[in-house]
Amino acid sequence: MVRDLDDLLPLIASGDAGAFGRWVAAAEGTMRLSLRSFAAQVDTEAVLQEALLRVWQVAPRFVRDGRPNGLLRLGIRVARNLAISERRRMRTAPSEDGPRVDEVVLLATEPDPMLRAAIVDCRGKLPAQPMRALDARLTSGGLEPDEILAARLEMRKNTFLQNFTRARKLLADCLRAHGIDLEAELA
Repeated sequence: MVRDLDDLLPLIASGDAGAFGRWVAAAEGTMRLSLRSFAAQVDTEAVLQEALLRVWQVAPRFVRDGRPNGLLRLGIRVARNLAISERRRMRTAPSEDGPRVDEVVLLATEPDPMLRAAIVDCRGKLPAQPMRALDARLTSGGLEPDEILAARLEMRKNTFLQNFTRARKLLADCLRAHGIDLEAELA
């Protein structure tokens, strides 16, 4: 059973640094994991530290919503928003002696142009509902339960899961048709 870190909220809100330290010790790994998709583009350590500072500052005004780990969910949202802002800022700031930062990041993270082209082609061939389910799951980065994603798409959970499974199968079949060995690419 996952512990509800909001149990520490009254102490944190009263300014108890020790309670906040215990909260950080329990929450940091999850928050860090939520930033993994930004690791090649921004300084995620700096983003994480800024997010933790902001959580500390807003904790006295935080109001629980009745669901567990509300402060952690807020921290994840703050961290991801900071990472998005930092990524946007870096993409608009040209480098003094070379390509823009986003061009360097793209070159450094582009695994294989032919693989990327095949993925884009296969994704474009997905039917609308499986594509929506796949996009929702990818966008959430695994941070939101399927029930919430399904509700957001106005689907039942079972329908959402069927659409997601169908999207994965169709993508895999299409990539195999392109001659891509998924096991080798994912290794």
